[in-house]
Amino acid sequence: MSRWAIGIDLGGTAIKAALVSLQRGILLERSVPTETSSGPEGIVAQLAGVIGSIVAETPSGFHIDAFDGIGLGAPGAVDIATGKLSYPPNLPGWTTFPLRDALVRALEGSLPGSARVFIENDANAAALGEAVYGAGRHFSDFLMVTLGTGVGGGIVLDRKLYRGPNGTAGEIGFMIVDYQGSSVHAGIRGTIEGMLGKEHIVEYARARIKENPESGRMLSGLCMHDFGKLSPRHIERAANEGDPLSLAVWERVGLVLGVGFANVTALMDIRKFVIGGGISAAGTLFFEQARQVLLRSTLPSMHAGIELVPAELGNRAGMHGAAALCFQ
Repeated sequence: MSRWAIGIDLGGTAIKAALVSLQRGILLERSVPTETSSGPEGIVAQLAGVIGSIVAETPSGFHIDAFDGIGLGAPGAVDIATGKLSYPPNLPGWTTFPLRDALVRALEGSLPGSARVFIENDANAAALGEAVYGAGRHFSDFLMVTLGTGVGGGIVLDRKLYRGPNGTAGEIGFMIVDYQGSSVHAGIRGTIEGMLGKEHIVEYARARIKENPESGRMLSGLCMHDFGKLSPRHIERAANEGDPLSLAVWERVGLVLGVGFANVTALMDIRKFVIGGGISAAGTLFFEQARQVLLRSTLPSMHAGIELVPAELGNRAGMHGAAALCFQ
């Protein structure tokens, strides 16, 4: 009998859900726009509707007796014991909400009474997804970092998520790498997220162009001469075409990331790093720089086994990992 679960990735833009087989991974998935204006109760109703549609389309061979439950990755701080979600970014109007209990109530009568619901931080869920189904499946211990609008992280130790005593371990985006720097994000100076979040990468490129307008000629052409529309994809494309300014931007990304990884290695003896998120698509432009900075910033005795690898699951990592919560 095939064991299966439903894995959900709750985001500010979309709710993505999948039927996940323990052995075969994702077999069926759905995505709907997140109705952020409907508040917590409205989104719970959306979640219940998506779950119901997947259950209704479950392929033959996946018996309800082999259903391990529902896993949900959500942005913000998650209390694993109570299932409460606190202050999720990109979900306006939320403070602290009993998401697990509300979802269980919404599903009452539509699933077996023994069906379990698990709630996890979305970055942790993505890390677990890579651990079970993706680039981390051969590593006992690793840090996953997601580079996108923000910078998220999840720690896997001995093949299990490490959340810390209060559930906030792995927040590498808030690691300070330049305490005297000009970048201030969320009121904190010099954090990785404040330097490598998507908009901050673009802001850095704009600042370099302002210093030397002539240096931005290639990027100007790519964004139709409107630097307000400049994106990391433009900077990636220009760098691949040899544009010096764009290459320098990605070199800085590698520098900042490498310093952060060096701190993780020194503190936790973690030597494997899985890098995902939308920005990681430009990985060939900064992975090696990050590795070299990591090596230069740690003792030789810490170098054995160091690896930086791209994530394999893309934007499906969260669904994989949410389902894996049920299997574990």
